[in-house]
Amino acid sequence: MESQPPSFITTGDGVRIAYRFDGALQKPVLLLSNSIGTNLRMWDAQVPALTEHFRLLRYDARGHGASGVPTGPYSLDRLGRDVVELLDASGLQRVHVLGLSLGGFVAQWLGIHAPERVDRLVLANTAAYLGPAQQWDRAIAELLAAPDMRATAEMFLRNWFPAAMLEANDKVVEPFRRTLLATRREGVAGSWAAVRDADLRRTLTLIRNPTLVIAGEHDTVTSARHGEEIASAIPGARLEVLPAVHLSNVERPAEFLKAVVGFLDPHV
Repeated sequence: MESQPPSFITTGDGVRIAYRFDGALQKPVLLLSNSIGTNLRMWDAQVPALTEHFRLLRYDARGHGASGVPTGPYSLDRLGRDVVELLDASGLQRVHVLGLSLGGFVAQWLGIHAPERVDRLVLANTAAYLGPAQQWDRAIAELLAAPDMRATAEMFLRNWFPAAMLEANDKVVEPFRRTLLATRREGVAGSWAAVRDADLRRTLTLIRNPTLVIAGEHDTVTSARHGEEIASAIPGARLEVLPAVHLSNVERPAEFLKAVVGFLDPHV
């Protein structure tokens, strides 16, 4: 996919957020929100199929890609407000939202705190709570003390993909490794702090938007149980479990797209 230069907004707290649109103007907008350690290109392989149905709005979360990298902990509230400000700047009142991992936390926040901006929600490979906090404190301290991102990058890849894909040097893995190595550790640490401090278990029941939850059967980060808990808490939510690890859109693209498009586009 061509690497067109991103556009930018500046948030209320002074952070530049990079974004891009793909697809025809007249189609309904689908906002895509990423996992920690990736950027808006984590969806590249799905863009051709998704733009048959939607105009895509992708962005680099703060701390990632071409967006600003403030130091210190981020909050889920701030990450959610980044999206609201992006929608405001783009003149968009209401969009579909698909979030994966941290992006799924952001999507849940939008459903709870800004439901009028959301049409349908897809929550992929995510959780409402990933405690205890101490594990994140330790990971953040170790990351910030490490000489570089190499060990952290390999840890992410082991969590994202099945061992067979890594051992075979599958060509889809290498772009994710390059992105991880180019990601500043302050962005990962800040985002881990947002996950550490997030607990949406009680407020999930407030979500009234039609919701699809996608879980990975072999996901060791946000387990299928986490997906089941979300789906059982949100009234009327649908659950789809794919035979995948964490990046189900990359590992199982056909099944992922079938579930997402079938849920968001009733005419399919």
